[in-house]
Amino acid sequence: GLHRAAPGSLTTRAAPALLCAATVSAAALIAFSTFSAPAPASLRSSAQMSRLVNRTPLFRGCAGAAPVASRRVSNPGGVSRVQQRVYSAATEEKQTEAVRKLVSMDELVSLCKHRGIVFPSSEIYGGYSGFWDYGPLGTELRKNIKDRWWQRFVTQREDIVGLDTSIIASPSVWKASGHVEGFSDPMVDCKESKLRYRADQLFFAKVETEDGKEVGYVSVLESGDMQKDAGKKTKKLVKEWMKANEITEKPALKPIELKEVADHPELIAKIPSPATGKAGDLTEPREFNLMFQTQVGALADESATAYLRPETAQGIFANYATVQRASRMKIPFGIAQVGKAFRNEITPRNFVFRSREFEQMEIEYFIPADDSWKDFHQQWLKDAWDWLLDIGLDESLMEYEVHKDDKLAHYARACTDVAFRFPFGTQELLGVAARGNYDLMQHQNNSKQSMIYRDDVSKETYVPHVIEPSIGVDRLMLAVLVSAYDQDEVSGEKRTVLRFNPKIAPIKAAVFPLVKNKPELMEKARSVYKKLTRRYNIEWDQSGAIGRRYRRMDEAGTPYCITVDFETLEDDTVTVRERDSTEQVRMPISELSAFLEKNIEGYDD
Repeated sequence: GLHRAAPGSLTTRAAPALLCAATVSAAALIAFSTFSAPAPASLRSSAQMSRLVNRTPLFRGCAGAAPVASRRVSNPGGVSRVQQRVYSAATEEKQTEAVRKLVSMDELVSLCKHRGIVFPSSEIYGGYSGFWDYGPLGTELRKNIKDRWWQRFVTQREDIVGLDTSIIASPSVWKASGHVEGFSDPMVDCKESKLRYRADQLFFAKVETEDGKEVGYVSVLESGDMQKDAGKKTKKLVKEWMKANEITEKPALKPIELKEVADHPELIAKIPSPATGKAGDLTEPREFNLMFQTQVGALADESATAYLRPETAQGIFANYATVQRASRMKIPFGIAQVGKAFRNEITPRNFVFRSREFEQMEIEYFIPADDSWKDFHQQWLKDAWDWLLDIGLDESLMEYEVHKDDKLAHYARACTDVAFRFPFGTQELLGVAARGNYDLMQHQNNSKQSMIYRDDVSKETYVPHVIEPSIGVDRLMLAVLVSAYDQDEVSGEKRTVLRFNPKIAPIKAAVFPLVKNKPELMEKARSVYKKLTRRYNIEWDQSGAIGRRYRRMDEAGTPYCITVDFETLEDDTVTVRERDSTEQVRMPISELSAFLEKNIEGYDD
């Protein structure tokens, strides 16, 4: 009754994880199918080592590889590292070497389009830069991510309530928050090519000999390979310099350090344009407002100007007092919101990582106006980290980045990011900011409406401070895809598999009739399918050999495949095949719902 496309041996990725789990406890033997919770702190080191060496494509075959030391914080409970924005050749090469073992962006983009996860918006007209459309699998994946976030941080907590504010708010909201005057990125233009660059994503390096002679400057755009790109440009620059100065012996050079153009506007005349390679082609950095403008009402004058919201946070701040009174919440408490935001990015890039229309999941957690903010900040960092692991992110690709004081927003007391190692480099995934009471004070001063909270116990009155955990759905989905993507061999045949945590998998299970030309078999399979669709998104597939159907489902990240065969007609049992191990078991149809609930939701009560 088992229908194998290959022998039932464990894959090279799953086997070490099971072996490791077996040494910890017998209960952990089913971890490959339940994925119900992150490893406890006491087990995390061994579990992480198993993933580090065997589970992820990133480190397979290079057990000695390690995260980039200058960007890594290994202690989630005691973050202290200062964020670095100066890149050295050693750390960049180390990072690039590791990243290249990940799925490439070309592979990931191709798979996303092929499987209907995400593709360019308006593609039949050539696409539209910075905008993306989500297909059937992508829509389900995004919905599951948002649902899990809401379940963890709203439904399962007594101290957080939800809110859904409008995309267009009164322009006064954005004037009070400072977005109209100050929500901008530094921009430079190439006067010859007419190309535009964000100055904080354009890097340069001074090239000079060890005895202090200036050779010139090179510039590169921020990327996972930018140190290598700078090295190539340096070789070319040195060659031209030697020829111009009639030097025959190649000089020894000082190490190259890449720095942001935005931090050194005084050197702009010496920095070559990435487009032309010539110094003097770049304009002085200037600010570019990122908000999309629109018109509200019949008039098209200045009074009708409004903005598409660039973030969801201000809708929460503007409604804070109303929500607090209506829900009778006591501080500390939070207000959560999931919604679209829009930013007119100068250079949208890296697939869905940086786009002009995106979705945010944000919480504004209101706390007392005292020094307790540090404890709240650390707790939210831990909660956010644990949740990311719970939905299936690879911990070996995650790290903390603490913002230096001179990189903080003027109102912030602290900000720490959870960064993720994408194929294009390590970038911010989630941020937890201690925002003080700046936002509430701004809205109080501009609206003349009180934001003061009165503590019934201590009788204190104050404007609350805020801790803000914020994450983009699109970036998180990309991190989930990178973590889940794998390639292995089953019976000598290469397969591509998305090892989604069952909680967020777009398709929870697939139902296959063994053959489609037997009415009684089809009828039984359809009854199983319809029963399961009452609870989950289930795929029906009756075309092709069983092995081919398994491969389609592996590529879509479906955790379980259920085959209805002739034995089913005799004893009412089906074959259930697990994605990661490819192992199969016979199971009564009556137990399917409980099995899926336990292995998808993580509980069986």
